Amino acid sequence: MTTQHSAAIPRVALVGVHGFGERHLANLARLEKAGALELVAVADPNPPHPGTLAGSVAVFPDLAALLAAQPGADVVIVATPIQTHAPLAAAALEAGMDVYVEKPPVASLAQFDEVLAAAQDSGRLVQVGFQSLGSHALPAIREMVDAGNIGTVLGISASGQWLRTKGYFKRSRWAGKRSLDGTDVVDGVATNALAHAVATGLHLAGAHTLADVESVETDLYRANQTESDDTSVLRIRAAQGSTLLCALTLCAPEQLDPTVTVHGTLGDITLWYTRDEVVITTPDGERREAYGRSDLLENLLDARATGAPLLCGLEDTGAFTAVLEAIRTSPAPASIDARHLTWEDDGDDAHPVVQGISDLIERAVKAQATFAELGVPWARPLRPVRTLTVDGRPVADYQDGSHIRAVSSPRPYLHPVRTLNGVVVTDHQPLDHVWHLGVGVALQDVDGVNFWGGRTYTRDAGRYIWRPDHGSIAVTNTVAAENDAVDGREGRLQEELAWNGPDGPVVVEERTWAWSGVAPSIWRLSLDFALSPAGDQPVSLGSPGSNGRFEGGYGGFFWRLPACRAATVWTPAGSGEPGTHGSVTRWLAWSGIFDGGPATLVFVAPEGCTDPWFVRVDGYPGVGQSLAWDAPVITSPGNPVRRGITVFVADGILATPDIEALLNHQGDPS
Repeated sequence: MTTQHSAAIPRVALVGVHGFGERHLANLARLEKAGALELVAVADPNPPHPGTLAGSVAVFPDLAALLAAQPGADVVIVATPIQTHAPLAAAALEAGMDVYVEKPPVASLAQFDEVLAAAQDSGRLVQVGFQSLGSHALPAIREMVDAGNIGTVLGISASGQWLRTKGYFKRSRWAGKRSLDGTDVVDGVATNALAHAVATGLHLAGAHTLADVESVETDLYRANQTESDDTSVLRIRAAQGSTLLCALTLCAPEQLDPTVTVHGTLGDITLWYTRDEVVITTPDGERREAYGRSDLLENLLDARATGAPLLCGLEDTGAFTAVLEAIRTSPAPASIDARHLTWEDDGDDAHPVVQGISDLIERAVKAQATFAELGVPWARPLRPVRTLTVDGRPVADYQDGSHIRAVSSPRPYLHPVRTLNGVVVTDHQPLDHVWHLGVGVALQDVDGVNFWGGRTYTRDAGRYIWRPDHGSIAVTNTVAAENDAVDGREGRLQEELAWNGPDGPVVVEERTWAWSGVAPSIWRLSLDFALSPAGDQPVSLGSPGSNGRFEGGYGGFFWRLPACRAATVWTPAGSGEPGTHGSVTRWLAWSGIFDGGPATLVFVAPEGCTDPWFVRVDGYPGVGQSLAWDAPVITSPGNPVRRGITVFVADGILATPDIEALLNHQGDPS
């Protein structure tokens, strides 16, 4: 069937008229009414409902039949199941037609290469249906960032919280599949349902082509009885240096509009891409802007007529394809244990809700961390460097900090730390301070380098500000390691560490952890460390307190606790945060009801120690020894700064007489 048409009006064929194809039919009707195109043919094994199309539109069972009939189409729109996108697009290109293909355009990197080669060989155009990339907000956001409106970019995030029912996954054979009959499908939260979040985030990260992506890390899970992931984190590093963290779920308690945010040192820019709205948040307040959007089919027609650039050409989805390929080749998504799920509604309307998923997504975004790295109970366990044990029972995991984002000052730490009965008494990367890392050593001002993480308090500013001053701490030598404390014998880990700033080593450290059982429900952890200059000049060790923040002298040893009920903190001289913060006493105790049960921590200072206790209860739970409370401490060559502390970790609630008896029985480690 060959029909003569005016060359001035593009002739369009649509393959796939149901599902998202119905939206294309509506858009085609709008543009045809405006005289921008003529719909000449459709193809679908299930013909459209009678009366849907004009009588002049030819109807075919598939693209092969359409191409054989030669209806004179100039452009083919492919809105079919994912696994058919690549072969249908390639066939249309070979027939000499320009192509608009729905997202994702392909189901593998190999298919991407094949379709891209077909487009280059035929000289035809391929537009990909990531409609959000037509938003006028995107160039506006780039202009704001380039103008420095939010300072230096710290990272980019994409957040999506949708819900999908059992019926959603029953709508077609390919829904929820990674492959079907041996053919890649790669359906999933990041590759299909919330693929626009990923694509838009990549665009703002400056990652368009395959070459623009340096690495992709995947952390994939599923709550539904599917092959594909429905709750996942992706961490994508662009070749030009930016990091995109995508935290996405189809198992939210309610459906929210997804967002992409550019995080800066002076504020954030958030795009609600489904409605083209932007919120700019800075210390000066919040500003909202609404933008228009260019239709991608109209853009394709304009590109055909004038040579205008495509807004979402196939080559510029190479970065997205790199993400898809990483998901395709990743291990199958891990199933989320039913204990962490709540099912709502019935029948085909039933849908799972991952408990606490909204907070977890916010925490992942803020920390630029995966669910596994956050230690989420249903996530794959993060393998520690070593596990400290007492008589075979694990009491602490040693993390090297290599997965921690740069502005959180990566460093080694212990987490989780447990009682002998398994109650976890540490937290790491919590939402309130994602740079708090279990138990360890950290300082915010070491000759101007931040080894604590987060913003830096400066005397000049009189407040916390973001600065490019973050360092990292890494082990350079493990001198001795005995991981298990058995039959009264002490476990021991002796290390040498380098404190590296942006311009090289600043401080070197000798650190020793020691641990042993004390009683059937108590074990003891000791830390001793010595800080020396890395060079031949003295080094100043400071804190927000030494830089002018009143009673803000944190730094040195720090123990971040998890949330607990009935929290009580006390010393021999006082109780509560007001009565203990800034005090100098022999010991300090913290008791409470943690997730796993009651526990008590007893922090014991060395003999003659004058470092005040740093205590937080209301804002967040944490205890530290303040190395530089209100003045810096100087370490010089040959005169290291030495500090130590002992902590008793006990199941149950101890009282002051119990603590005094414990210390007397142990010979008082101070």
